Amino acid sequence: MPTPHWPNAASVELEDWGASASPIAGSPRASGKVLFQNPDGSSECGLWSCTSGTRHIIFAVDEFCHFLSGRGSYIHDNGEKISVEAGTMVFFPAGWAGTSIITETLTKVFMCR
Repeated sequence: MPTPHWPNAASVELEDWGASASPIAGSPRASGKVLFQNPDGSSECGLWSCTSGTRHIIFAVDEFCHFLSGRGSYIHDNGEKISVEAGTMVFFPAGWAGTSIITETLTKVFMCR
C-alpha cells in the first residue's frame, strides 16, 4: 500500500460538513475532508475548516490539531484559554469540553484516535 500524502494542503477540496450543532453566537459552519482512516476505524486524519462564530464543543476522542490559518481561541470549561493561529499545535484529550471562539475562519490538520 502506498504511503498517503498530499503535496499541497491548499489543493484538497473540502466537503460541506454543515452548521454547528451547538452555536452560541454567529453561524459557524464547518467543512472538511477525512484524508485517511485506519480500516479498523481506530484513527483518522484530515483537514477541517470552520467559519467565524462561537460554539460549545466536546472532543469525543483524543485529537491533535495543527492550525494552518485563521484565528480564534478555545476556552476550557475550567477557564483555561488557548489562543490559536497559523502554526499553533494543540492536543485535545477525549472529554475536553469548552467554548470555541473563531474570529477568522480556522483551518487545521487533525489526527484523531
